Amino acid sequence: MKRFTYFLQFIILCFICVYSTAQKELQLCDYINPFIGASTNEGAAGIYHGLGKTFPGACTPYGLVQVSPNTITGGDNGSGYSYEHKSIEGFAFTQMSGVGWYGDLGNFLVMPTCGKIKTTAGKENSSDSGYRSSYDKRTEKASAGYYTAFLTKYQIKAEMTAAPHSGILRFTFPEGDQSRIQIDLARRVGGTSVLQDVEVVNGNTIQGWMKCTPDGGGWGNGDGNADYTVFFYAEFSKPFKKFGVWSADIPDNLERKREDVESSKYQDKIRAAKILESVTHQEGKHVGFYSEFTTNKNEQVLLKAGISFVSIEGAKNNLLTEIQDWNFNKVHQQARDLWNTALSKIQINGGSKDQKIVFYTSLYHTMIDPRIFEDVDGNYPGGDLKIHQNKKFTKRTIFSGWDVFRSQMPLQTIINPSLVSDMINSLITLAGEKNKSYLERWEFLNAYSGCMIGNPAVSVIADAYVKGIRNFDLNKAYDLAVNSVRLFGNRSYGYTADTLSISRTLEYAYFDWCVSRIAKGLKKTADEAYYAKRGQYYRNVFDKEVNWFRPRKSDGTWEVWPPEGRLKQGYGTIESNPYQQGWFVPQDIDGMVDLMGGKEKVIKDLILFFEKVPQNMMWNDYYNHANEPVHHVAFIFNRLGVPYLTQKWTRAICDRAYNNSVEGLVGNEDVGQMSAWYILASIGIHPICPGDTRYEITSPVYKSATIKLDTVYSKGKYFTIKTVNNSKQNVYIQHAILNGKAYNRCYLDHYDLMNGGMLELFMGSKPNLNWGRG
Repeated sequence: MKRFTYFLQFIILCFICVYSTAQKELQLCDYINPFIGASTNEGAAGIYHGLGKTFPGACTPYGLVQVSPNTITGGDNGSGYSYEHKSIEGFAFTQMSGVGWYGDLGNFLVMPTCGKIKTTAGKENSSDSGYRSSYDKRTEKASAGYYTAFLTKYQIKAEMTAAPHSGILRFTFPEGDQSRIQIDLARRVGGTSVLQDVEVVNGNTIQGWMKCTPDGGGWGNGDGNADYTVFFYAEFSKPFKKFGVWSADIPDNLERKREDVESSKYQDKIRAAKILESVTHQEGKHVGFYSEFTTNKNEQVLLKAGISFVSIEGAKNNLLTEIQDWNFNKVHQQARDLWNTALSKIQINGGSKDQKIVFYTSLYHTMIDPRIFEDVDGNYPGGDLKIHQNKKFTKRTIFSGWDVFRSQMPLQTIINPSLVSDMINSLITLAGEKNKSYLERWEFLNAYSGCMIGNPAVSVIADAYVKGIRNFDLNKAYDLAVNSVRLFGNRSYGYTADTLSISRTLEYAYFDWCVSRIAKGLKKTADEAYYAKRGQYYRNVFDKEVNWFRPRKSDGTWEVWPPEGRLKQGYGTIESNPYQQGWFVPQDIDGMVDLMGGKEKVIKDLILFFEKVPQNMMWNDYYNHANEPVHHVAFIFNRLGVPYLTQKWTRAICDRAYNNSVEGLVGNEDVGQMSAWYILASIGIHPICPGDTRYEITSPVYKSATIKLDTVYSKGKYFTIKTVNNSKQNVYIQHAILNGKAYNRCYLDHYDLMNGGMLELFMGSKPNLNWGRG
């Protein structure tokens, strides 16, 4: 009987283990690997743009706070972190994801230390150690809402997690009389904050602010016009035994841009900062705070902080609302729960574990921005420097327009349409607050940065409008769209004549077409015709002599054709060459094909465009997935009557350009764009032309993908794309069934998707030349 009992207990125990494992598999957030893309390494990328430039720290979906390790200040290191670095400066509460142009944020840098206090971080691979610490790579781990590493210089274990507006860090100290937590209030990724203030509130609490202006570098090294103030309210779990501030003497005439802050002259000033013990209030140009205490071996000391861009009171309210106690594990679990809910918008089935990690990490990266910019009470800082509150929408920020109009925002129209509405409302209200008559193309914390080209917000509005997302002031949106293309558009002679003639002319023509789409919906017939005509201006920079797009001067003559021909980088283009940029006529693929010499010629040219790409798909002169201008090109095969080539090449891109590693993104993540491309293509759909409701159908990576629809904007609850006989070899669609009926089109309408249902794709190892031509 005892043997039977033991056997039964053994069986039950095995069942529990199997059940627990199965339950763990159901946690979508377990497939997040925040290290994917977490490198700025130019050498590995083979180009100054670097790799993914993501950060590995803790955050929540679209949260205002990101608690993340920072390994570098200065240079073109937008996330403040690069995996190959061997030391950590500290852990900041704000970060940007996947950006170049020097980056910004990285504010409120917290560092646990021991021994003699240092007032400068020091530099990587330098004899000047500063307060930065080497860390054991084997202990560095990151997951949904969590990061940890062991700081070998101080023998301290650092852990962090986040809530939407606040964060908490847990430090496990060794035994010592000079254990410390210090906070560098001047620190900023792309430069420095220019003025800081800190005040001791009580025996374990501080509050204050950090002002960041273009004078201190930051976004675009000041050219991005970033001008913001970060407010904080922070509590320590261990009362202050000894505390104080450090303050460096920064002369008024000392320049404070990125290169100045990196200089030895400036660093010497910081190194010589005065350490002022027991000071309870300090304002200055380079200020830090420290709390020093005695610790027992393995004693844990925690710090939690609320962050606000509105006020100290807002920061305090954010913290007290979200993290009431010192339960680190509870906050971590809440972050996991938020990610599980967010990721459940798309449930995939099939694929290897690595493919699932790539998918859900990609989805995770699309859910960092556009982040919330308001406090828990709804207050947000306006472009007019006043505090506003609008209960009709959630105020959002960080709109990487030139990147995200292509895939990221179209993805959100499917899985998160209210976010798209929020972003449009945020841009419209910002224009009013700043008394601007046009829409900003790259918005950062209310700044009109002017980064990149075109009028991407017009595309986002047009795409939302045609898809029935209209919870914004349509008249204001239309007026701003019209003014945007009027102020930044092709001139009266029908093209743009400058150093970016091809890129600007083609993109401006597309955005004009977008205005025509909105005008059509608003029954503005004359405007519709006018902007549709302007949408054809791309033709004016096509030179029949060279049979390709060519930069044109204001007098009508052409720029000299270079020896490299259309492969010459920067020849009338931005971050591309004419071969890459020339395919950007999404609003009129048929017209573009006729201009280029017809389908057969274009098919051959496109095949060459893809076959010349290196196996690893890193930066190159052909299909360069590392950057945005070509992101729609693989889907053009659908429009040419050879959809099997779209299927072939999108599967190849998914397989070769994305993987589960630090170098798993071949280019900058670009605030969700790179990952959004993967999400859409890997489940089997992607737009060529935002502003149109057509999605191109392609070969899914996964056995099935079920999209949870927002019933406010859709008639259906779920739409599933299911494959039969799918494998690494079986990449070609043989036939399809939509909601029980044979389907022979290689595209799907947005409203078919919103109605809910199922698209079944039957796969095979050889192309079916007849499917998808209807």
